Amino acid sequence: MSADRLERRYRRLLACYPWEHRRTYEEEMLAVLLAGARPGQTRPDLADVANLIGGGLRARLRVAARGRTEPAWVDAAAVTGVLVALVLCAAAVKGLLDQALPAPSLPPPYRPAGPDPVDWLRVAGWAAVALAALVGLRRLAAGLAWAGVAGWLVLVGPAVADQQTYVVDTLPQFALALVTAAALTVPAPPRRAVAVLGPARLVALVLAPLSVTALLELNRVNRPGFTESTGTGSFVRLSADVDLEAGTSAVLWLYVAGLAAAGLAVLAVLATLAPPVRRRVAVLLSPVAALALVIENALSGWMTSTAHMGHLIPLVPAQWAVLVLAPLVTFLAGVLLVRRREETLRMIELGRAVDRERPAP
Repeated sequence: MSADRLERRYRRLLACYPWEHRRTYEEEMLAVLLAGARPGQTRPDLADVANLIGGGLRARLRVAARGRTEPAWVDAAAVTGVLVALVLCAAAVKGLLDQALPAPSLPPPYRPAGPDPVDWLRVAGWAAVALAALVGLRRLAAGLAWAGVAGWLVLVGPAVADQQTYVVDTLPQFALALVTAAALTVPAPPRRAVAVLGPARLVALVLAPLSVTALLELNRVNRPGFTESTGTGSFVRLSADVDLEAGTSAVLWLYVAGLAAAGLAVLAVLATLAPPVRRRVAVLLSPVAALALVIENALSGWMTSTAHMGHLIPLVPAQWAVLVLAPLVTFLAGVLLVRRREETLRMIELGRAVDRERPAP
């Protein structure tokens, strides 16, 4: 009985290894472990527990690393790196223009003083990342992207102590920078993104973020102006959460149509990629979407309360944990779902192949 209990416990520990490894080596490893056991032993030694768990985790990491170098993951990483770099570049251009061009709807005391060196550096940096990735300088692009991640940590990180709302507001941008850097770090052939996308889709990806920036900035500088005597003139606003205003509904919906067209262009580009690549691009972008949803839903009350209380309401450790774990869990779940989906499709295709080869009765 003691030998049976010890065997069951060893088998539970061997479950740390990938299934392919267990199929080949489990019985051999189990025989060696049982042969080295003491008479009457019912539990694995601590050294065996540590060795088996550590070896199993290392084996799973090796399998996962090989999976990330599959052609579909390489192509998805190349496309994602370029796409997000272009989005970040467009966002940096928008931030610079917000500082450079005064909005007539704001009273003079609230109008920006002008762009600072950091605004120019963000534009130059993300433009360089996108350009380097497109021309095939992957290592340079990855290095610049990691420099952008480090820049956020240096410039924004210290504000965690006393400006947590500002930090939380910029977390999605930090997540995008992290996704870009990680995607461009994946080894890929030169100009792989260009080869996967092709000229037409690449042009659409370049123009769509820039078009969104241009429309938003055009809307900002053409809003009804502020005057000292009457204040802001009459205007139409899309909603309280969407920063779009215009003098008439017709003009407002023209802006909305332009923004929707740009968004649909990006979706069309991604939808026309090969299904394995398309699924993996969605997985790579899913952490950013998860983080944005957490901030928008779980922390919206905290941000509103902080804004109206006039003093900082610190986030509790559980809230910080959700901000960190939600993107990570979403990414891992996406990887598992893609793997299961493609394994199911492979088994279905194998079954169809067997049916085609089976002779008719």
